[in-house]
Amino acid sequence: MYKRVMLLVLLFLLPAVVFACLYCSRQVRNAIAATLDQPGLFIILLPFIILSVLVGVLAWLSLKKQHDGYRSACAAVVLGIGLGGFVDGIVFHQILQVHEMLSAKVAADNYVGKSVNMFWDGIFHAFCLLIVLTGIVLSWKLAGASYAYKRKRILGGGLLLGWGVFNLLEGIMDHHLLGLHNVVQRAGTSLPDYLFLSFSVLLVMAGYVFVTNANTKPATQGRNR
Repeated sequence: MYKRVMLLVLLFLLPAVVFACLYCSRQVRNAIAATLDQPGLFIILLPFIILSVLVGVLAWLSLKKQHDGYRSACAAVVLGIGLGGFVDGIVFHQILQVHEMLSAKVAADNYVGKSVNMFWDGIFHAFCLLIVLTGIVLSWKLAGASYAYKRKRILGGGLLLGWGVFNLLEGIMDHHLLGLHNVVQRAGTSLPDYLFLSFSVLLVMAGYVFVTNANTKPATQGRNR
């Protein structure tokens, strides 16, 4: 099973390797290829695999459950996971220039290291885009759901819940278990990592409260319109 999964992943990443950084130096291209040709590749991809399984379960629940409110919540959580990843990538990776994907393994303190991390940031953003598209499709399939469950609280709560779940999985696995990177790499595993997790817990709690309240309170026609 492990070999089959890795084969499919490598086939998926092969075009990215071939066309990665077409105008970069050979040194950068070789450094990117090196991250795809090592036993640690499975560790790098493990968070993606786990998130894919979680999104798959949420998608199945959104399509199979009878309760429109919880179906909508599952779709919103999927959207929240993808959008939370985009917030992470845009704010931390690109604007603040921290939290790069492999910064604990490939230091992002020179051109080559920065380029390798940028490549994996791109893979991460492509993955987030697929999740967002999945959430959009699930939401579109619920377009005919009853008005009672089209509340702002379900959408907002689901987005917050998904964002928090993404942050918790990413933070616990990448920062603390796998050691792929930290929020601020030069600080090591320290206060920024724990602040990241604390904020994620608050997101999950707030999202859960919004979703459960919206699904347990009786709907009133015209409310939250």
